[in-house]
Amino acid sequence: MPGLLKMPWREVLPLWTLVVLLQLVLVPSQLAGCLLNPCLEVIPNKTFRCMGLNISGVPAEVPNTTQNLDLSFSNLKSLGSNYFSSVPELQLLDLTRCHIHTIEDNSFKDLHKLSTLILTANSLQYLGTAAFYGLTYLKKLVLVETNIASLTDLPIGHLHTLQELNLGHNNIASLKLPKYFTNLTSLRHLSFHSNKITYISKGDLDALREANRLNLTLVLSLNDIKYIEPGSFAKVHLGELVLRSCFENFNVMHTSLQGLTGLQVNRLIVGEFSDSQRLVAFQRGLLSGLCQVQMQEFVLICFRKIEENTDTLFNCIGNVSSIRLVDVQLEEVSEVPMFSQVKQLECKKCKFKEVPAMKLSLFKELRVVRITKTKHLNTFRQKFESLRNLEVVDLSENHLSFTRCCFLQFHKCPNLKYLNLSFNSDISMVGDLTNLKNLLYLDLQHTKLVGPGSYPVFLSLQKLVYLDISHTRTHVKSECTFCGLNSLQVLKMAGNSFEHNKLADNFQNLSRLHTLDISSCKLVQVDRSTFDALSELKNLNISNNKLLSFDPVVYKPLRALTALDFSNNQVSVLLDSALEILPDSLVLLDISQNLFECSCVHLNFLKWIKEKQELLQNKDLMICHTPAYMKNMSLLSFDLSSCHLNASTVAFSVIMLLAAVVFLFLIYKYYFQLYYSLVLLSGCKHSAERGDTYDAFVIHSSKDQDWVMKELVEPLEGGTPPFQLCLYYRDFLPGVPIVTNIIEEGFLSSRNVIAVISTDFLESKWCSFEFDIAQSWQLIEGKAGIIMIVLEEVNKTLLRQRLGLSRYLRRNTYLEWKNKEINRHIFWRQLTGVLLEGKKWNHEEVKLM
Repeated sequence: MPGLLKMPWREVLPLWTLVVLLQLVLVPSQLAGCLLNPCLEVIPNKTFRCMGLNISGVPAEVPNTTQNLDLSFSNLKSLGSNYFSSVPELQLLDLTRCHIHTIEDNSFKDLHKLSTLILTANSLQYLGTAAFYGLTYLKKLVLVETNIASLTDLPIGHLHTLQELNLGHNNIASLKLPKYFTNLTSLRHLSFHSNKITYISKGDLDALREANRLNLTLVLSLNDIKYIEPGSFAKVHLGELVLRSCFENFNVMHTSLQGLTGLQVNRLIVGEFSDSQRLVAFQRGLLSGLCQVQMQEFVLICFRKIEENTDTLFNCIGNVSSIRLVDVQLEEVSEVPMFSQVKQLECKKCKFKEVPAMKLSLFKELRVVRITKTKHLNTFRQKFESLRNLEVVDLSENHLSFTRCCFLQFHKCPNLKYLNLSFNSDISMVGDLTNLKNLLYLDLQHTKLVGPGSYPVFLSLQKLVYLDISHTRTHVKSECTFCGLNSLQVLKMAGNSFEHNKLADNFQNLSRLHTLDISSCKLVQVDRSTFDALSELKNLNISNNKLLSFDPVVYKPLRALTALDFSNNQVSVLLDSALEILPDSLVLLDISQNLFECSCVHLNFLKWIKEKQELLQNKDLMICHTPAYMKNMSLLSFDLSSCHLNASTVAFSVIMLLAAVVFLFLIYKYYFQLYYSLVLLSGCKHSAERGDTYDAFVIHSSKDQDWVMKELVEPLEGGTPPFQLCLYYRDFLPGVPIVTNIIEEGFLSSRNVIAVISTDFLESKWCSFEFDIAQSWQLIEGKAGIIMIVLEEVNKTLLRQRLGLSRYLRRNTYLEWKNKEINRHIFWRQLTGVLLEGKKWNHEEVKLM
């Protein structure tokens, strides 16, 4: 370090000056950018998110091309005329929780393209009669939780394009629709969710009756309805009516449903919410009021207790085309009305233990049956019988376990086309499937199967076009596993296995196949004739196997292929012959996560990768595996020019490499010297910023801490007058780099520097570093500010070896600490005298002295 002081300034400073200046220029500009652009630009020039910024208007940096603007959680309070004139192209505006209480006339004027306006959770106190003028294209208006109590004064009658109006969570007590609702000719969704509507009377819905709204959805859920006057819904046509958690008990619901007499609705939804149930039991006659309601679909949701022999469940809905029972704890189907017209029946999360095929067979017009997500359903012994119209059966996501699928279960159901038994327990398919000869779609995925793979169980399914047996623990032994499936177009069998982990002639009769998924099948080999018959195949997924090569002979017959997933195998390269056979029809190719070798030996393949980036999928996962120095590097980053190096390039590279090694070695060896140069430069820059927070900054070895505290700090800080010292272990700021603390909290904040010279001080690099900085500051400021205290036990030999320190002591007066009384008296008189020079006294210190 002393040697560095002898170097000319022009040789040390220029490099570090450039570094520091760049930091000073770049950092503030980055901070300024953050401050000037508080909004998040989601889509350039189109979508901006300015949430929670406590702004009081449209930020100036939001351009006039913006189409979607989120100002939620701001502090707008009041919207005046032409408030959003700076963003005329808006299509969506979110003003959720903006503390808005006033919307004056023409606040949204000229927003002719705005289609969605969200005002959720603003306590609106005043709406001008022309508050929403100018919104000539508005389709969705959300006024949830806006303190609205009446529809009469809501100024929306001119919004002819409005399709959705959400008035949920307000204080609306009457369903009386004002006359202006007849003008809202485009309205399709009207929600009064969670308001205070208790009574619905005749005439309340006259506006809907006059407008003849056939497709309107009316949501009245979570209103405490006490009574619906008969005739209130007479001759009203609705697309959907939702009445969930509206009635406090059985009698209220029974009476209110009778008030729906005369209603014509496509879908009626009745029931509870799982987290706000009041009606927990279904009782006889509950739905009798629906006998005079014309509807296409009836949905009953969240009834947790169904009494046995509830013969009236289907009494008044027997003529409904579609019935959905969701989260209804129905254990068995009771009586079914004669001449039922039900065509579709769904039971989701019910409580069946056995598939109620016998009772469901009484719905003679039944076409679709869905019983799903029923955790207690494990038996399928009954049979669907004589349902000639039955086309779809979905029994997925249950716990079914049964044998001899599926001859007995679908007796005399000749038109069954769709059968889904996926995500069940286990099914044996060793029985006859001749009664399913018209089946088109069969889904058995994630259900343990017995039969497929060992026997040709699909022989009679000549019309089947879709088969999914993925993850069914199927082990394909027989080459005739898929015999009979001559019309099959989609075959999914991922997660299974083949005999000897290889594909043989398993697909010879599947000439119409256009999608094949054999991923995750532990394949290590594909025979050359495997795909010979698949000339129409368009999508092939053979990923997540253990294939070592891409044999062009194997894949050459696939001339119609458009998508090939060969990812996550063990291929090191695609040879030129393999690249040549890839068909022109191919538009998606995934070869990621293979064990690629990135070397000049495969230059053609690496060139091809760069040329076919539009074709390749998951390019970020195409990484090198070998050689070791290229491992985990992207194939796209491979430098093709490196494969054409000449002698001069090699020589230049070697020279540059040696220069880099030497440079790094010098940095490592002279780290402290370079670091000191940067600190010295910082000292020049901040010399005018010296303060007087402390009287002195104490430099000492950590091993001398006890002496410093007892013999120096306590007498000076506790004496008269008191002095304030800066100590690194007490006054440095936590979480700040040491050098920063030394400069800012030490030198810049102190009038003097006290250096406690001891043997440990001489051996410490940090102490030497601090002392060198202190000398530099002394030189910069042109005054003596270093007070040297030499302890009597200092090793003189070691002191002489420190040339810079030894010379400083010879040229400057220093204090020497000795334990003798007379010496200590002189020591304190000299030390306090130096510290008193230039000290500024505050009022308390003057008073104390």
